[in-house]
Amino acid sequence: MSIKADKWIRRMAAEQGMIEPFEPGQVKHAADGHRIVSYGTSSYGYDVRCAREFKIFTNINSTIVDPKAFDPSSFVDVESDVCIIPPNSFALARTVEFFRIPRDTLVVCLGKSTYARCGIIVNVTPLEPEWEGHVTLEFSNTTPLPAKIYAGEGVAQMLFFQSDEVCETSYRDRGGKYQGQTGVTLPRT
Repeated sequence: MSIKADKWIRRMAAEQGMIEPFEPGQVKHAADGHRIVSYGTSSYGYDVRCAREFKIFTNINSTIVDPKAFDPSSFVDVESDVCIIPPNSFALARTVEFFRIPRDTLVVCLGKSTYARCGIIVNVTPLEPEWEGHVTLEFSNTTPLPAKIYAGEGVAQMLFFQSDEVCETSYRDRGGKYQGQTGVTLPRT
């Protein structure tokens, strides 16, 4: 990038609606003043927040986990400010932010170290050129204890990689199956 990364992210958010809603700085405190897990623009990326919609995995139906025929009844839907993930299980959520990725940019989603240090892992996933939507996040609780995720606070960091040229075929060109997703989206084939 020819300009500072954080300035590029601010410019792309303002001019092209790349991230909505967009926070140009780092937010570390809630409106009432208490500390939160930070979100907003960072040096080379953007720390996203988790929305209040969660799908918590349950094995109550003793079904087989199959990405080609995923059983939606394997999840319990929860709308809350917190999500308690059972031991050695996982939950799906979505970002508060809606993304519109430019054709010359690849974004990689990584977990924040605050959660990783508690044994809560966010799946690494790419946001391909010209993909748009809310990002569905997967949180794995690797511990033998229940784990808590906070809605409205930072949960993952998006790292932006801009190329010198646009890609030959974008996610939109391919008609990607997750294009335009707006809620917590289950596996599709």
